[in-house]
Amino acid sequence: MATTFYQVDAFTAQAFAGNPAMVYRLEQWPSDARMQAIAAEHNLSETVFVGPDAELGLRIRWFTPAVEVDLCGHATLAAAQVLSEVYGLPLPLRFASLSGELRVAEDAQGRLQLDFPQQACTPFAVTPALEAALGQTVVEAVAGLNLLVRLESAAAVLACTPDMRAIRGWPQQGVIVTAEGEDCDFVSRYFAPQVGVDEDPVTGSAHCALMPFWQARLNQNQMFARQVSARGGELWCELKGERVLIAGQAVIVARGELLV
Repeated sequence: MATTFYQVDAFTAQAFAGNPAMVYRLEQWPSDARMQAIAAEHNLSETVFVGPDAELGLRIRWFTPAVEVDLCGHATLAAAQVLSEVYGLPLPLRFASLSGELRVAEDAQGRLQLDFPQQACTPFAVTPALEAALGQTVVEAVAGLNLLVRLESAAAVLACTPDMRAIRGWPQQGVIVTAEGEDCDFVSRYFAPQVGVDEDPVTGSAHCALMPFWQARLNQNQMFARQVSARGGELWCELKGERVLIAGQAVIVARGELLV
């Protein structure tokens, strides 16, 4: 039976920018192997599946071309855009997930706003091997789910050309490089060859660690951030207790059917 999917550019107001995700709304759950095969076929950084959940009504799952992940911001934003725009589901939306209950609401400016858990980090030693792998001078580093590395400037973040082979052997899921911004509060990029994504264009979940990191340094609970990949993306973030609110825009750019 044909299954409809939608391609959505997330954390952008215009098509062909931001981070693309493929979105499926399911009436029943297929096998994990089939969802992984579908994600590998689409070969985007994330394919997201939304299906039934006994408790919250909706469950959300995210797959890179290589693995299932516990949390993904841009694909959740993309799914919320499809569910509200195409299927007419009212906001706020509640999802069961591997990271607990997640919510998507509308912020005061009409953007979709994710409600995600903070990700804790602890200090991490800066070594010559770390700087060699990133090709940049490192100001400081912390580690949690990801390795979060502060570079000297926004220009250094743009110029960063990591050694993917070296990064692939590290224990963290990926590497976030960040610095204070010039036309925003902070900039970042995200590299995760460990899960099949050399560079993710815009990574909402990375801001679950970036926001508490920069709040401690800038003393701000609300910040505007840019992810400065080639496609680029914009995120309006707020630290609220143990949660991080991440708002952005999304554009549905294509629709198709899976025929097999």
